[in-house]
Order: sequence, then structure tokens, then C-alpha cells
Amino acid sequence: MANADIIRLAFFLGILAVVAAWEILAPRRVLTDSKRRRWFTNLSIVVVDTVFARILLPLLPVGMAVMSHRPGWLPYWPKVILSIIALDFVIYLQHVLFHFVPVFWRLHRMHHTDLDIDVTTGNRFHPFEIVISLGIKMAAVALIGAPVLAVVVFETLLNATSQFNHGNIRIPVAVDRYLRLFVVTPDMHRVHHSVIPRETNSNFGFNLPWWDRLCGTYRPQPEKGHEGMTIGLNDFRNPARLTLFHLLVQPFTGKS
Repeated sequence: MANADIIRLAFFLGILAVVAAWEILAPRRVLTDSKRRRWFTNLSIVVVDTVFARILLPLLPVGMAVMSHRPGWLPYWPKVILSIIALDFVIYLQHVLFHFVPVFWRLHRMHHTDLDIDVTTGNRFHPFEIVISLGIKMAAVALIGAPVLAVVVFETLLNATSQFNHGNIRIPVAVDRYLRLFVVTPDMHRVHHSVIPRETNSNFGFNLPWWDRLCGTYRPQPEKGHEGMTIGLNDFRNPARLTLFHLLVQPFTGKS
């Protein structure tokens, strides 16, 4: 499990660096808020989330896989691949749940209050949401008896693709049209961060793009275009109220 943590940290830092550089070289949108303030807040949340999750749930999904994996009729490699796909579908369903159940939305909306969207937005989640998500993933791992390798690969991919598809990066339209058949692209996921509710409640996938198409939640483009769309939530537009402290207490204040 120690090696799994090292692998995830290496991918986290590597993808963060690559996408951050890409955002400088080929940005998709002009940023409207202070990048320095947003980066400090979003990366501080990563630290809080990590400490919080480790204290409350020291047995993480990889540990659950070590305990619950059992031999079955399916050969090892097909089981690894199918486990990764199944876990991704669970995360899609979890994401939908966090949008439509009010008590969960109070936690998840912190992610949507970012006034811009870039690589660090992919790490902007309330610590209570992280703990609930870990609990859901651990239950799913135990239920399907996922191999340890499948869980390590899935967790690494989920973190990497979350940073990638939140990136403020420009990908040629022709390439994006093909790429989004296999992975959630930044242009596909950006629609999900629109202030327009029907767009916010679409494109829930983080890694594999198929679930949105199969479940009827896919929306190919924002109606105002990527340069013209407004990012965030209408009720949270004041940057002074989007600091680390305000975000951490946000689920317990204001209207749902």
C-alpha cells in the first residue's frame, strides 16, 4: 500500500505539472479570477482532504482490496479491466447522487463554486465529500472483490483524468471529437461547470465518457460556447467568500 501511495503522488504531481504548463502554452479560456488565490485555496484543500481522510478512514480502497479480493471464475486480467470499468460506473452514479440529493449537494457544491476552471479545480472537494466517496469506493471494492492492481490503477487514473479534464487547455476540435469517445475531455467536462442548471446537471463522468451517453446525461457543448459560458454557481460569485475557511464551512451555511 505504501508503493500505491508513491505511485499516486508521482502521477498527481506529474499530471499537475504537465497540465499547468499546457494551460500556459495553450489556454482555452481567459481566466476571470485571481489564479494565485485560487491555486492557494485549491491546493490547500488537497492537504486538508488528505489529512482528514487518513485520520477518519485509515483503511483506504487499496487496503480493502487486499482484504476482500478473492479468486473467482474470471481470469485475472479480464477481472482487473472489468473491475476498473465497474468502479468508474460507481463513481459516475456517486456524482449524480451528489447533485440530486440536497444534503450531498451541500458538500459537492464547493467544487462548483470555483469561478474559473483549471487543473487545480480537479482537486477541489470538501473533506466530508472525500470521506463519503472513500466509503462508497471501499464498499464497491469489497462487493466486486476487485484485485489490488485494479484499485491502484483506477485510483491513479481517476486522479489523473480529473486534473486533465478540468484543465484550461485547448485541444483541436477534430481531436476532441475523437478523443471524447474514449475519455472525458476538458471541453466535455467544462459544460458541467456552467452556471446554467441543465448544463451543471450533465456530463457527470470523470474518466470514461460512456456513462453519460448511455444514461442520457450527455451534453456535447455549452449553449453559449466555451469562451462565452459562465463558470461557477449563481449564488457564490464573491471571491472574498471563496477562501479556504469559507469553503470548509460552506455546507453548513446558506441555502441548499
